[in-house]
Amino acid sequence: MIAVDTNLLVYAHREDSPWHEAAWARLSELAEGRALWAIPWPCLHEFLAIVTHPRIYATATPLDTALDQVEAWLESPSLVLLTETEGYWPALRNMVHAGLVTGPQIHDARVAVLCQVHGVRELWTADRDFNRFPGLAVRNPLIG
Repeated sequence: MIAVDTNLLVYAHREDSPWHEAAWARLSELAEGRALWAIPWPCLHEFLAIVTHPRIYATATPLDTALDQVEAWLESPSLVLLTETEGYWPALRNMVHAGLVTGPQIHDARVAVLCQVHGVRELWTADRDFNRFPGLAVRNPLIG
């Protein structure tokens, strides 16, 4: 199963992103395909926070438009939403301790652990910081 990080969701949604077309194509392949794919819930929360933020975008995405985008992704029959389950806390504790993760990197550790406890094969992201987490295959599908 492939999981998708926040940045790809943002790029796919924001037509003003230089990576919009590539991100849209990759997400469409997943959403319209038969293979299971995943989005961690924290990435959906972060997506909403980013695209609707007027300090990030001069013309922020209207809230209803952003919510409709999330609804569209949720309609994919092959989508799995990743959330905390039994065993999540010990895994997160081990991950942040072993990697000396603090501050904003805790969010990335949370996403990485959600992927691991749900058996994600690969996380698609443009964020190289995820390479710090052992046992998680990371790929940027926007580059060759």
